[in-house]
Amino acid sequence: MSIILRLDRVMADRKMSLNELSDRVGVSNVNLSKLKTGKVSAIRFSTLNAICKALGCQPGDILEFIDDDK
Repeated sequence: MSIILRLDRVMADRKMSLNELSDRVGVSNVNLSKLKTGKVSAIRFSTLNAICKALGCQPGDILEFIDDDK
């Protein structure tokens, strides 16, 4: 996969737990855990928006493109 999720890194930088983020965003711990570990194939823009707002970050802080062809 060419898109890498860095939610775990951003959460650690902000010293925010999964439970706290879940409360702020309104997304279940299970779904956030899947995002955190990269076990998803899609994310809603509304969810990404809420996560960025809660963490005070940009989407590019959470999502990273890796070129598989290199």
